[in-house]
Amino acid sequence: MFMRKSLIIASVLLSVHTVHAQESRFGEPATDADIAKRFWSVFPDGQFLPEGEGTAVQGAELFVDNCEVCHGSPEEHGIADALFGGIGTLGTDKMLATVGSYWPYSTTVFNYIRRAMPYTSPMSLTNSEYYAITAYLLSANGIIDEKAVINKKTLPKVKMPNRNGFINAYPEIPDKYKTKFD
Repeated sequence: MFMRKSLIIASVLLSVHTVHAQESRFGEPATDADIAKRFWSVFPDGQFLPEGEGTAVQGAELFVDNCEVCHGSPEEHGIADALFGGIGTLGTDKMLATVGSYWPYSTTVFNYIRRAMPYTSPMSLTNSEYYAITAYLLSANGIIDEKAVINKKTLPKVKMPNRNGFINAYPEIPDKYKTKFD
C-alpha cells in the first residue's frame, strides 16, 4: 500500500513538473519579444525609459488600489517601507529614508517600482500606470506638482532632494565613463 501511494505521488509530481517545464519554455532560446518584456533596467539619466505617461492625480487611485495596503498613506505608514516624508532627516537620530528623502534619481524610483511592485505581481501594470504611481509618490513628497505629466522625457529632469547625498564609491573612474548625471 505504501509503495503504491509513493508511486502515485511520484507520478503526479513528475507530470506537474513536465507540464510546468513545457509552459515555461525552459531551455529554449529567448525571442526578441521575451527579452524586450524582461529588460527592466532604466539608467539614472533616463536611458531605456519606456513609452507611456501619467500624472499624480491618476496615480493616487492606483496607489490606493495597489500599494497602500503595504506602504500606507502620506498620513500613516504601513507595514512595508515608508514612502512619504523624511525630508531633512538623513544624518539625524530620527532618520526616515523615503522616496522624498533618500532616492537620488526619479528614474530609479520608476525603475524599482516597475520591476518589483506590486509585491504580489510585479510588472503587472502598464508603463503609464507605473509613471502615474511614480508621479503620485513624487507629488506626495512635494517634489513635483500633482498636475505634472511624467514620461520618458520629463522624468529624468526631476531633481530629487537627495541628488547629491551620495559619495562616489569609484572616484578613479575616468570622466569619459561617467553618465551625464555625474
